[in-house]
Amino acid sequence: MSYPEKTRSNAWFLLPVFFGVLGGIVAFFILRKDDPKKAKNCLYVGLALMVIGLVLNAILASTFPGFDSGLRVNV
Repeated sequence: MSYPEKTRSNAWFLLPVFFGVLGGIVAFFILRKDDPKKAKNCLYVGLALMVIGLVLNAILASTFPGFDSGLRVNV
């Protein structure tokens, strides 16, 4: 069944920007029938921001010195 394509607001891109992959998935399922191209792009934005966040976290975590050397805690 083919649905008529309606253009939706670009404000839908804010959902994956603020909520990441989860926001992209929600935007995808809401927009998939009305504007399939924008729905896929919202999903891609959420995935891209997740990958960028993971890379930045890995870079930042590798720049910190070891935390366990100076704590002197016996567990």
